[in-house]
Amino acid sequence: MRIGIIGAGQLGQMLGYAARDLDMQCVFIDPSVSPPAAACGEVIEAAFDDASALARLAESCDVVTYEFENVPVAALAEIASRVPVYPPPAALQHAQDRLAEKQLFRRLDIPLPAFQRVDSKADLETAAETIGLPLVLKTRRFGYDGKGQFVVRTAADINTAWQALGGVALIAEQWVNFDYEVSAIGARNPDGNIISYPLTQNQHVDGILHSSRAPLADEALTLLAEQYLRRLLKELDYVGVLALELFVAGDQLLANEFAPRVHNSGHWSIEGAQPSQFTAHLLAISNASLETPQVQGHAGMLNLLGEIPQAVRALKCGVLHDYGKAARPGRKLGHYTVIANTSAERDRLLAEIEQNVA
Repeated sequence: MRIGIIGAGQLGQMLGYAARDLDMQCVFIDPSVSPPAAACGEVIEAAFDDASALARLAESCDVVTYEFENVPVAALAEIASRVPVYPPPAALQHAQDRLAEKQLFRRLDIPLPAFQRVDSKADLETAAETIGLPLVLKTRRFGYDGKGQFVVRTAADINTAWQALGGVALIAEQWVNFDYEVSAIGARNPDGNIISYPLTQNQHVDGILHSSRAPLADEALTLLAEQYLRRLLKELDYVGVLALELFVAGDQLLANEFAPRVHNSGHWSIEGAQPSQFTAHLLAISNASLETPQVQGHAGMLNLLGEIPQAVRALKCGVLHDYGKAARPGRKLGHYTVIANTSAERDRLLAEIEQNVA
């Protein structure tokens, strides 16, 4: 089977490696020169919405998928009549607009922080009164890793926030004093077969995922998260892997956002589960049967940004995944995963890696 993948970054690379193990071939579209996924498949060097490149992909592949959210929906719709495109473009459309995403959560009775559409400075002033301060002002589209957002802490910040982000469609979201963040990751195939991974606890630094730990030892929250995940998968008639990010506030889960793709917080599954999220995605989009993931002990993942120190390369406590990217401040260059028999030992190993990153 030939899998067409729009995007050839590190997620595409990991999908490509998983495809090799399944005896599948991958073809990628990416405008970059020598992107990470070039290590595991042919790359068509073209823009993500290049009509001729997409047509070539559709004609030469059995199914098309994507590795990031900012693929033009219209471009996917153009080829969807010629080749199956998963996850479905409708799911991507919801994920690309934070307002549509929040409205979807509300419709499915998935709890979430209060929110309000903001199209003017007056709307922001009204949101400050109705939602309360502090609140987070975000662009409705194209924000990621903490970009495209501004924390409005006092009324004096309103004008500054509007100057920083005004001029595009915005949304104001209630500030949540959460205990920690988690992600629920699952997969669904066209026949409606659903699997889910253990709930993963995440730590972010400056809006970027820093580390993930699985499984979370809270059965009640895990069951609740799986209910919300299944509602999303069924409502969207979803195919592939989906990650639902949630805030934990006491015994409550509040939805933050969902990603219609394989997800950074699930990288631990490469060594920590069978199948990994990447294998599960490929099986799902090819309509193969999905088996409940078998988890290996207690897993942890640490993102490596900016550089991968030689001290980290020399460690023998887990597995280093080097994406093959050129070093650049803040850039995701790789990650390190560990597997342990206990959560305490896992956390000790992650701390050892982090000491060598500094």
